[in-house]
Amino acid sequence: MSRYIAKSIESMPSSGIREFFDVANMMKDAISLGVGEPDFETPWHVREAAISSLEKGITSYSSNSGMMELREAIRDYLEERFHISYDPKSQILVTVGASEGIDLALRMLINPGDEILVVEPSYVSYKPCISMCGGVAKEIVTKEEDQFRLTAEELERAITPKTKALILPYPNNPTGGIMELDDLSAIAKVIIEHDIIVISDEIYSELTYGGQHVSIAELPGMYERTIVLNGFSKAFAMTGWRLGYAAGPEEFIFHMTKIHQYIAMCAPTPSQFAGIEALRGETRDEEIDIMREAYDERRRVIVNGFRQMGLSCFEPRGAFYAFPNIQSTGMSSKDFCQELLYDQKVAVVPGTAFGQCGEGFIRCSYAYSIENIEEALERIGTFVEKHRQ
Repeated sequence: MSRYIAKSIESMPSSGIREFFDVANMMKDAISLGVGEPDFETPWHVREAAISSLEKGITSYSSNSGMMELREAIRDYLEERFHISYDPKSQILVTVGASEGIDLALRMLINPGDEILVVEPSYVSYKPCISMCGGVAKEIVTKEEDQFRLTAEELERAITPKTKALILPYPNNPTGGIMELDDLSAIAKVIIEHDIIVISDEIYSELTYGGQHVSIAELPGMYERTIVLNGFSKAFAMTGWRLGYAAGPEEFIFHMTKIHQYIAMCAPTPSQFAGIEALRGETRDEEIDIMREAYDERRRVIVNGFRQMGLSCFEPRGAFYAFPNIQSTGMSSKDFCQELLYDQKVAVVPGTAFGQCGEGFIRCSYAYSIENIEEALERIGTFVEKHRQ
């Protein structure tokens, strides 16, 4: 039957994140540090807003663009937290998770053969989505010694006459790297000079440690060429609600909305009511701070744990992932993860799931309890000691 399958789909690999998580799910006493999902519950007042909408029978479609009240709440939030201002009528689109926003932005931009620059290591969906649109993904490898930041020099070298856009994924999954104002200012000059578009995936913007997240859309000359993607999954512990948004120039949002009309129509209505409450609730900032502080504590525990067992580990400044270097074991990333799972019943993700430059690394989420993290570290330490060269 393979002759009926589109070649672009047949050649597409399955997600490297789910592979180990699914096996661990079947194992008794296994610990997973694999999936990037908050272990916090969605706050009760947010759930209650969705329940109330259901009790009132508000179960119909919303506007394709999303409920106006939600778009206004998103506008207010972006202005307050990140100093970027958008018209809710024409510059904000509510999506089915930030993942749909990635797909819509790429479909809107790509003509067959267009090159899209992908900063790696990075989220697994970017390159498959580019491929499905007929585009060409061109990797820009970031390095541990550069704190996994994108440098202006690396960006300049990667640009060709076919370059259409850059996906900028900071704070970064899987490395936890961030871009500060000086870093963004340097690459903004290159972006403007070469007249390319930026898809700025800022889903982890609230999970930045030791400083405030800066959106590249804030910088002079970047607002009119940047699509900002964000959502509710990470900062508001709302993964299963599938609620995100895109904000950007009116023309871009108009065409993204056309695609959205045909493939999704609108985000779930109860989720939109929950999103309004998440953004406008009186305890919003307190709830975000509590989660951020918990992740910060876990971050220090997991980084120190890897270093104490002799593995080099970059200190993440954002998101909730550690990306330790396992080259000292002499094992490939995939072999390390497979053998660790069966030997010690700990699931982590090979760095190669996020690009070939991730070879020699593993990704470990610290969106889990301290108890789980400490038990996992003890098991990983036992495994590393067995395989130390």
